Amino acid sequence: MRTNITARPDELELRPLSARSVVLSLLLGVHPPELPVKELVRRVEPFGVGGSTARAALSRMVAAGDLRRADTVYRLSDRLLERQRRQDDAVHPRTRAWEGDWEMLVITATGRGPAERADLRTRLTALRLAELREGVWLRPANLLRPLPDDLEQVAERCTARPGRPAAELAAALWPLDVWAATGRALLARAARAEHPADLFTVFAAVVRHLLADPVLPEGLLPDDWPGEALRAAYANYRRELGA
Repeated sequence: MRTNITARPDELELRPLSARSVVLSLLLGVHPPELPVKELVRRVEPFGVGGSTARAALSRMVAAGDLRRADTVYRLSDRLLERQRRQDDAVHPRTRAWEGDWEMLVITATGRGPAERADLRTRLTALRLAELREGVWLRPANLLRPLPDDLEQVAERCTARPGRPAAELAAALWPLDVWAATGRALLARAARAEHPADLFTVFAAVVRHLLADPVLPEGLLPDDWPGEALRAAYANYRRELGA
C-alpha cells in the first residue's frame, strides 16, 4: 500500500495503487485476513485490477512471502499480520485518561551497528514515541498498549513529568500542524473522489497517515485536529466497501 504524500498538503499527490497494493489493502482490512481467490479477484476489479493481473500479483506475493496459500485461499503472512495489528491500532487506538505523566525510554544498550539502531528507531516510532534527544524517547502516558518485552534488553523504562509545558513539548516532538493539514487535505480529497479506484487510493493513504498519528491527549493537540474525523470517515468507507 504505497502512496506519495507531498510535503505541502495543499498540493496533495497520491500515486495510483499497484495490483499488489490493492490486494494487500483489501486483506489488511478484513478479519480474518484471508479470502478465496475468486473473491479477491471480484473485489479488486472495481479498482482497475483485471483478473489476470490480480492472479499474477497473487503468485508473486506468495513467492515473496507476503501471502500464504492453502488450496484456493490466500492469507496474509505472519510478517504482515503484525502490520495489520499496527493498522488496527492506528484506526482504533486504545487510550486512557491522562494525568500528566509521560512514558520515557532511555536507550542503555551500546555497541549496536547502524542497522540495529535504525531498526530500533523504527520500532520506537511505531510505538508512538518521539526522540527528545539521542537515546531518550518519550510520549504522554495515555496509551493502553504493552511494550515488547525485548525492549528491556536495550532500554530502561520510567515515568517522568518534564518541566517544559506539555503542549509546547508535544509541538516540539511531533510536526502536529503538518500532520493536521495533511489529514484535512485527505478528507477533502475523499469528499470529492468519484471513481472507486480514486476513493480506495485516498483511504489507503488515510490509513498510512493514521499510523503516524501520535494519539496525544486532547489538551495537547492543535485546534481542529482531524484524527477522529479521519477515523470516522475510514470506518464509514469500510462499512460501504463491505456492503
